[in-house]
Amino acid sequence: MSFEQEGAGPFGGPPHHDGDGGAHAARRVRAGGGRPSALLLTVIAVAALVVLYMLFTQVYTEVLWFDQLGFSEVFWTEVLTKAALFVVAGAVMALAVWLSLRTAWRHRPGTAGADGRDSLSRARRQLEPMRRLVWAALPAVLGLFAGSAAMNGWETVQLFLHQVPYGKADPEFGLDLMFYLATLPFLTMVVGYLISVVLVAGLAGLAVHYLYGALGVGDDGRVHVSVPARVHLGVLAGLFLLLQAATFWLNRYRTLQSQAGNWAGAMYTDVNAAIPTSAILAVTAALVAALFVWAAFTGRFRLPLVGAAVLVITALVVGTAYPYVVQQYQVKPSERTLESPYITRNIEMTREAYGLDQVQVANYEGTTEAQAGDLKGEEANTANVRLMDPNLISQTFGQLQQFRPYYAFPGTLHVDRYEVDGQTRDTILAARDVNVDPEQSWVNRHTIYTHGYGVVAADASAVGAGGRPQWMLSEIPSRGVLGDDSTYEPRIYFGLNSPAYSVVGAPEGAPAVERDRPQTADSTDDTAYTFQGDGGPSVGGLFNRLAYAVKFGSPELVLSSDVNEASQILYDRDPVDRVAKVAPYLTVDTAPYPAIVGGRVKWIVDAYTTSDQFPYSTAQQLGEATQDSLSEGQAAALQGRVNYIRNSVKATVDAYDGSVELYAWDAEDPLLKSWQGVYPASLKPYSEMSAALLDHVRYPEDMFKVQRELLGRYHVTNPGDFYENNDAWSVPSDPTTDKDVKQPPYYMSLRLPGQEETAFSLTSTYIPQITDNGQQRNVLYGFLSADGDAGTGRDGERAPGYGTLRLLELPRSTTVPGPGQAQANFDSNAQVSQELNLLRQGASEVLNGNMITLPVAGGILYVQPVYVRSSGGTTYPTLRKVLVSFGDKVGFADTLDEALNQVFGGDSGATTPDAGEPAQEPRGTAEEELSSALAEAQDALAEGQERLAQGDWAGYGEQQTRLNEALKRATAADDAAKGAQESADPAPEG
Repeated sequence: MSFEQEGAGPFGGPPHHDGDGGAHAARRVRAGGGRPSALLLTVIAVAALVVLYMLFTQVYTEVLWFDQLGFSEVFWTEVLTKAALFVVAGAVMALAVWLSLRTAWRHRPGTAGADGRDSLSRARRQLEPMRRLVWAALPAVLGLFAGSAAMNGWETVQLFLHQVPYGKADPEFGLDLMFYLATLPFLTMVVGYLISVVLVAGLAGLAVHYLYGALGVGDDGRVHVSVPARVHLGVLAGLFLLLQAATFWLNRYRTLQSQAGNWAGAMYTDVNAAIPTSAILAVTAALVAALFVWAAFTGRFRLPLVGAAVLVITALVVGTAYPYVVQQYQVKPSERTLESPYITRNIEMTREAYGLDQVQVANYEGTTEAQAGDLKGEEANTANVRLMDPNLISQTFGQLQQFRPYYAFPGTLHVDRYEVDGQTRDTILAARDVNVDPEQSWVNRHTIYTHGYGVVAADASAVGAGGRPQWMLSEIPSRGVLGDDSTYEPRIYFGLNSPAYSVVGAPEGAPAVERDRPQTADSTDDTAYTFQGDGGPSVGGLFNRLAYAVKFGSPELVLSSDVNEASQILYDRDPVDRVAKVAPYLTVDTAPYPAIVGGRVKWIVDAYTTSDQFPYSTAQQLGEATQDSLSEGQAAALQGRVNYIRNSVKATVDAYDGSVELYAWDAEDPLLKSWQGVYPASLKPYSEMSAALLDHVRYPEDMFKVQRELLGRYHVTNPGDFYENNDAWSVPSDPTTDKDVKQPPYYMSLRLPGQEETAFSLTSTYIPQITDNGQQRNVLYGFLSADGDAGTGRDGERAPGYGTLRLLELPRSTTVPGPGQAQANFDSNAQVSQELNLLRQGASEVLNGNMITLPVAGGILYVQPVYVRSSGGTTYPTLRKVLVSFGDKVGFADTLDEALNQVFGGDSGATTPDAGEPAQEPRGTAEEELSSALAEAQDALAEGQERLAQGDWAGYGEQQTRLNEALKRATAADDAAKGAQESADPAPEG
């Protein structure tokens, strides 16, 4: 290939105007067309105003929302950062493209256009009338695209600008770990952006040079390039190669973040081949870049072209082939020995990144022999066994405590703990959320059915009359041992099922319209209520009404008389979405739960700082790691990939007014410290948390699931054993379902060996991992718990044991059944099968409750409640039996105490909630007993009619007996109520 150089100097080509010239052509265009009609201009103007107003309303309503919540700095920080990135990135791209276009055009050859018959000349003549417009529009459009793309990196920029040192160095380069979390992503983003700028600008200049004849192929087949084009394109090529050199250099550090191969991070081949070759490629690319700039001014391109070829060959041979040869012929024959130091790095850094480096491991005996009296002294674990399955009894909550179709409970209830009479009791609870039928009118959906009512709670361990929950807080108005409506605000305006938006509030003295609750549990009359808080932006003025009418596509907000000068609009009401919106830098747990704190219902939400840039740490897909039998198919499941996670923030959302509080829970987390620099006013120290709030903080589910997934392999710290993968564990499948999905972790109060106090913990189990030949032993290898008790009874003081992970390792020499094997033992037991078949008679359905695993008496105790539900649509699950197993022994009885005695030689020695007699409903006032008895009678009557319709005479007789007993209770309660009233009335005088 040869080059012909045209022109006197680098930029010496004389200016030339092609054909008729731009001015003449422009005059012809102006003279050829008529003026647009006034109607067309009006339509265009109106359309533009409508579009602008719609965009304005989106921004304006967001400003109102953040301002009302007190998180304006979050909104403006993001907006201003994005705006700055848009302007800077867009301006750099637009300026680079404009300069490239301008330079190429101004220094076009003087002979351009001499021959007006070729296609390029015709293209130039067509371009010339609008050349100035193109020269301005093309850079502007490209700048808009570049600026819009750059806005997505606003978090990367802010984290880079406000980063704080991690305090630990990586094992290869000795750099602070924050370099990988904050600096490296920023540098990668900047270099990638500059490469795109140089490429686009180069292509734009190349096109103009070709169009105006500064480069091309002559009739003789020779490539000719003018001197200005040579300099222009040569300098851009040098810049491109220099940026490639920066990319090669940064690749050295990115190797430590690699997830390729069997282990994350830089292994032997990476350290000894890939990293050195990346450095060689970086230096080579920088030298070739310098050669291109030199050649651009000298015209001697042979050397830089040879250098470019050498760079490509080096990238292919040294960058690809050489590492492959090292891996195949040096590493593989001695892989265990050579990779051992780097596997150690992977183990240490992964455990650091996921908070597994402080796991307390203890050996556990794992006995399978049950003796009489073995459970004596185990009351910490047996007195709070969870018999109420929060997944199954949601329907029970709905049937007994919903009361109105516009209320509802979630499919899976929440687990917490409350102190009653000096004792802490595990509790199943849920907020009675609003449930609006979408077929309702706009007025009903958005101004009347605006909120739920009250928290319903039941003892997790005790069983009430008829196998129902034993209520600790129930009814409307709320009452129970946890309080009543006079001790807390029960209304749930912000919940898991709240409408997209509601309009609430009314002027003082105006009649209330919001549907609140039945007057009593048995009444058909409802009361109305007016929202009294500050829960949302005002829609009292016409301007705000118009803005929200556009936002939600609801003209009723402007037209309805139910929207008045005192109205507020509540939206973004899900606690998870609300926290995610005010803290966009956090990953929010998908399992918020309500708690009664200081007279308010508070949603407690866990949030995490995460990253996928931590060196040598194995990455996890959050969706896979957090999926289990309860979360399967949920749209709200966590998504994305991480290799670093910290539960850095505890958040609360007030269920009444939606106010959000963010507490810096892990104050030592370097990522959180960095974000505190970005948002100094958003986060509060956890020392400002009340004692009542700390009492209800628990260990987060999603983080625990991620940790248990990793710990299945990373409990092994010896690199040789880790390489052999001979002790890998997996989370067992849920034995209560036919699907092959993981068993969920369970919250419960327990005390593990070595613990001084009982702790509310999140627990899970391990069985051996499936081998390469598909074999798996369903025996227990490990029991994992996370201490979730944070309260000490004092404001702002966190318990030192909170967050401690404890792992009990069982010996491999014993065969302790895993959850699946325990379920198989239950199902294959002749007595159990016979009694379950009896329960299934009469079209009843038997449901297996959660399989609770408890380490007691040196072994593993499994407890599973058994529920029965009629096939009728109005019935609900009730607890009828309890299954227990220890080793291979199985117990099956009406109560936990009886079942334990069957397994442990006739007298387990256990302290259980149902020891002696089945627990009954707590007796409160006569009115409460009357209400409970009437509800029982109504339920028995309905179920009896269903059994009769099915021809189940035995079942019908059982329900008639149940009905008679309930009516006797009701009569006695009514007499007691009348007696109490008579004793309270003053005696007549005389």
